[in-house]
Amino acid sequence: MSGLLAPLPAADVGYFAVRAAVALVLGAAIGLERQWRQRTAGLRTNALVALGAALFEVFAVFLTGADGADPTRIAAYVVSGIGFLGAGVILRDGIHVRGINTAATIWCSAAVGVLAGAGYLPAAALGAALVLTAHLGLWPIARRVDLLPAAPGTEVETTYRFRAVTRAADEAHIRTLLVRELTRDEFVLQSVQSHDLDGGTGLVEVTADLHRRGRDDLALESAVSRLSLEPAVSSVTWTTTEPQPTLLAVAEE
Repeated sequence: MSGLLAPLPAADVGYFAVRAAVALVLGAAIGLERQWRQRTAGLRTNALVALGAALFEVFAVFLTGADGADPTRIAAYVVSGIGFLGAGVILRDGIHVRGINTAATIWCSAAVGVLAGAGYLPAAALGAALVLTAHLGLWPIARRVDLLPAAPGTEVETTYRFRAVTRAADEAHIRTLLVRELTRDEFVLQSVQSHDLDGGTGLVEVTADLHRRGRDDLALESAVSRLSLEPAVSSVTWTTTEPQPTLLAVAEE
């Protein structure tokens, strides 16, 4: 039996159980936030990544005492393996690349697992807390920064869609005002379309697509507010896409 089973003292079994459990819990804590935001890699994925990294590292620690192996070599292999796993959650959709943030989170979960497996439990807990801080604390800051006017030379473009409902008799007038107001403040008008609304109401919906470098919602809202003051306009709305680089758009997930 000794040839089939590696001897493992009871104390080492306890160390293994504690380290593996801590890695699992910390990975689950990171994954819970990802699951809440409905990302590709959520609760179970991050928990398993952290646990797997910890198992490899604990194995390396056991070999250190038995055969003099270097546990840092196992950690290096874990990093390489997680790179392939992270690449699997990165998706390309046309010019958009999605999943970069999720892949980075998996990488961080593996690092937390390695720390736990090596026995640095306070450091692993601190690392998991910092990952959660990056997601929960920096996300609203990033959103606020996105709303600021872009710096000169930015490679980001934002696409807006504007809709206004007006009387059919005033359609030409509203289209003229729309073109005049929406082409201010560096907005580039891409298309203007009109179509009659159903029901014989005599109303027409005018739709415009425009874009600008960077993102400035306040400038667009100012233009929309001026149009909404027109008596012939019964309603106005606008929507926007997320800012994306012009050549290769990267969306965080």
